[in-house]
Amino acid sequence: MRQIRTDLAMEAHKLWQESAETTTELPGVRALTRQHRGLDVTTVQILDHAGEQALGKPAGTYITLELEPQRLRESAYPQRAAQALAGQLRRLLHLRPGQSVLVVGLGNAAVTPDAVGPRVLEYLLVTRHLQMDALRPVSALSPGVLGATGLESAEIVRGVVERIRPARVVVADALVSRDPNRMCSTVQLADTGIVPGSGVSNSRAAFNAETLGVPVVAVGVPTVVEARTLCADLLEQAGALGRLPDSLLPAPGLMVTPRDVDAAMTRIAALVGTAINQALHSNLSPTELQSLTGG
Repeated sequence: MRQIRTDLAMEAHKLWQESAETTTELPGVRALTRQHRGLDVTTVQILDHAGEQALGKPAGTYITLELEPQRLRESAYPQRAAQALAGQLRRLLHLRPGQSVLVVGLGNAAVTPDAVGPRVLEYLLVTRHLQMDALRPVSALSPGVLGATGLESAEIVRGVVERIRPARVVVADALVSRDPNRMCSTVQLADTGIVPGSGVSNSRAAFNAETLGVPVVAVGVPTVVEARTLCADLLEQAGALGRLPDSLLPAPGLMVTPRDVDAAMTRIAALVGTAINQALHSNLSPTELQSLTGG
């Protein structure tokens, strides 16, 4: 099978079906797509080692929400999408009242396609310092990148986790997709954690329950597509892939991102930040949360 890079479990499952030329169930994997609040929501559950081997991802639950990018510019649609995302995130967190959460924004704020994490934190309601019964204790951390700090992000976060002992860690980061239409308009939730930097071909130490000692839920947004994958898909659609040598394809690791990535990033970061707030503070209405965050 031609190597196609994607961080989305739903795309990995579809790729397996394409390679097997079948729509039958894959052993060790359950996949279901349904509508929720007008959005396509795909849940992929990897159940065992066979599923891990087939999709190349650790066992766990992956929930992907596909948004309509042109409607993210509207006023009502992002609110509805944020509520849908919050509901799915709440399912994975399994939080009890009063349990604290650390939200980590991974990535390089100076590189827009890699700035998902830091940008999401701009919209987060941070409450740990307020000591109010009505608000869940929430803290935020943007550890930066190895090239700027000299420290692995996982080292920084692990130290903070050991100090403040949150019940859960939520990690936001950039991902890579196979389909350019999903860039900045799709969100994947996973209870398996995440490997930071995957969206810009710079994978670092993993963030998961094993490395941090607490459950980790990842919130990922695809912001790039590998240029080699994109070109190969276009040539395949034109029936010309097999007639051209691989040497004419872009080098592996070269990434493509939307032309309007700055504006698209602002919209999706606001939506994800709003959804995290709603998931963590379910006792507050969206209007109350908006007044507290100044959004």
